[in-house]
Amino acid sequence: MKKFIIIAGLCTMTALTGCSKDTASNDIYEESGNTINVNNKRHELYNEEAGRGIRNVSDNYGFVRHQKSPVANDNMGNNHYTALDREQVANIISKQSTSIPNVNDVATLVTDQEVLIAYDTNSKDRNLTADQVKRSALSVVPRYYHVYVTDNKVLMRDVENLANTDSNSRNARNVVNGLIKQMKKSPQGHAVNSNEDANGMTQDDHMRNR
Repeated sequence: MKKFIIIAGLCTMTALTGCSKDTASNDIYEESGNTINVNNKRHELYNEEAGRGIRNVSDNYGFVRHQKSPVANDNMGNNHYTALDREQVANIISKQSTSIPNVNDVATLVTDQEVLIAYDTNSKDRNLTADQVKRSALSVVPRYYHVYVTDNKVLMRDVENLANTDSNSRNARNVVNGLIKQMKKSPQGHAVNSNEDANGMTQDDHMRNR
């Protein structure tokens, strides 16, 4: 009987030790004060190694959970999009766009607030194709982005050249705005919704850009 009690006690202590280790390795808050629980804890927005596409294709669902920091006045949570890999996003948009009927070649540039897409198409309904390309981009980028498209093949080189521009230079914004002006001469598709125009701009956005 004594031997049975001793064995039972040892098993209980082992189980409690294992639980404490699991709890310690799953602290609710990281050192930054913001919590993020992800099934696949890779930092890449897109995984090029597996299937050359979006993330690994697996049997698991994609899940992310964020919690507001318990630390007062901690604004770290506002930086959700600071690590957005623009080149990878542009890659995904271009790939998705080439799957649209009659779209054969796509050049995509992603800035800090816009997506510029120039494409080659033989579509008979230019506005429909523009709308499809635009909405393909909107499905990928954060919602505050504005999307501009053009089926003018000449502008594909201009979009490509912008990729080599120093985004921190004083003239960069002027160059981007100039190209956007040229792109808007092409069909932009339908309005995104009742509050946003074809490029995702609201009335407030237009007022700020004046």
